[in-house]
Amino acid sequence: MIQWQTICSKSDLVKNTGICALFNEKQVAIFLCGHSDRLFAIDNYDPIGKAHVLSRGILGSVGDKTVIASPLYKQHFCLESGVCIEDVSITVGTYHVRCYEGSIQLGLSNV
Repeated sequence: MIQWQTICSKSDLVKNTGICALFNEKQVAIFLCGHSDRLFAIDNYDPIGKAHVLSRGILGSVGDKTVIASPLYKQHFCLESGVCIEDVSITVGTYHVRCYEGSIQLGLSNV
């Protein structure tokens, strides 16, 4: 069973943009996709650019995948799997995320 930790209020999120939150001593990027109201949470660290910047990336899609484009070198990370579209050997962590009674919560274990 997943244990949930409240991170912020849903009203803190802006559709189609990300926020960064500290969760279990890691920076996590949380996104609310405007077309589907779907939530995603991934590590905020860009392993190619070597900086905590993914929450400032641009949401979009590549094929049927919802992605975030890093603001540094523009590589795309799938928000469901964490896999880099341009180099599948590179991944970022993904997290369980939900909206519960108006609060955004992350699961205490990685997906």
